[in-house]
Amino acid sequence: MAKQRYKICVPSRERDGVFGIRDNRTRRVTSPDDVPVAVGVCYKGAIVYVFQKVRRMSISSYSRGLIAVTAATVALSTAGLMTRLVSIDGPTLLFLRGTIAGLFLLLCLVGTARGQVVEDFARLGWAGLLICATSAACAVLFIGALYTTSVAHVAIIFATCPFLAAGLGYLLLGERPGRPALVASGVAMAGVVVMIGSGEEGTLLGDLLAFAMTGMVALWTVLIRRHPDKPALPCTVVSCLMSAALALPFAAPFAASGHDLLVVLGFGVLAFSLGFLLLTLGARDVPPVESALIGALDAPLAPFWVWLVVGDQPSPTTLIGGVIVLAAVIGHVLLARHVVAPDAAVPVDRLSGPPAVVRSPSRRR
Repeated sequence: MAKQRYKICVPSRERDGVFGIRDNRTRRVTSPDDVPVAVGVCYKGAIVYVFQKVRRMSISSYSRGLIAVTAATVALSTAGLMTRLVSIDGPTLLFLRGTIAGLFLLLCLVGTARGQVVEDFARLGWAGLLICATSAACAVLFIGALYTTSVAHVAIIFATCPFLAAGLGYLLLGERPGRPALVASGVAMAGVVVMIGSGEEGTLLGDLLAFAMTGMVALWTVLIRRHPDKPALPCTVVSCLMSAALALPFAAPFAASGHDLLVVLGFGVLAFSLGFLLLTLGARDVPPVESALIGALDAPLAPFWVWLVVGDQPSPTTLIGGVIVLAAVIGHVLLARHVVAPDAAVPVDRLSGPPAVVRSPSRRR
C-alpha cells in the first residue's frame, strides 16, 4: 500500500523581508520521522505568514516592532493565569515551562535551518549569550518575585521599567528618550499605582527580586537594540533552556500532575515560546523606553485573563488603573505614528541563517 503524502508549504518571502528568509520549499510527510520537521516548518511558516501580511500594509519597521512587542506582551501576560491553574511550586513551573518552550522552538529550528543549526547557534557569540542569560534571569526573577511578595508590589516596581530603560538606552546607545514617551511612562506608572490601591504588604526579598527583574528587563531591551544582528530563534531557544537549567536544582518535575503538565504544555508552546520570540524580534526595532512602556500593559491584562478564565472579579481600582495604563500606551502609539522612526539604525534581522546585509540609506546634502 502506497504511503500517503501530505504537502506542507512554507509561505514564500521577499528577499528583504522581516526575517530575511529566502525559503519557498515544500516538505512531504511520508513517515512518522518527518513529523518533527513538519511541525517546525508549519510553526515558523505561520509566524512568517503573519509578518508577511503585516509587511504588505506598507508600514515601517518601527511600526512592525510595535506590533510585535504588543503581541508579545499580550502572550506573556498570561503567566499570572498559568500560576493560578497549576498546583506546582515556582522552580518546578520554571523548569517545565522553560524545557517545553525550549525544546519546541529547537524542534522548529531543526526543521527549518536546512542543516545549519550549529552555525545558527555559533552566530550568537558572547553578545548573544549575554542576551540569552539576561532573558533567562528575567524569567527566574519574575516567578521568584511572584512567589515571595505580593502581586501589587511586583506591579508597581515593574512600572519603573520605562525610566530604567530610558536611562540605560541613553548611557549605552546614546538614544535620548522623547518627551512623549516619558510622559506616557509616567501616566502608565500612575495607573499602576491606582490599580494596586493600598494593596498587600510585601517582603523585602520579594521586592528586591522584583527590582532586579525590572532592571534585567530594561537591560535586555537595550542589549537587543544594541545587537540586532543576533538570530532570534536560536537566542530564544538558549534563553528558555537556560531558565530551565537555573531552576532544575530546586524543581520537582515528577511531582507535577497530569493536569499541571497539560497546562504548562499549552502555555509553554503557545504563550511563552511565541511571546519571547516576538519580543526578541520586535524589541530591536523599538527604543527601549517604548518597549518597556508597552510592557506595562501586563498590569491590566494579567487580572483580565484571570477574570475571564477563573472568574475572579477585579476591583474598581484595578479597572480604573487599567484604563489609565491602556490610555497611556494607546495614546503614545497613536502619537508615534506621526513621528518618522530611524529605521536605518536598526538592521533587518532574521530567525536563522547567514547575517543580514544592511545598507545605509543615502542622505541628501
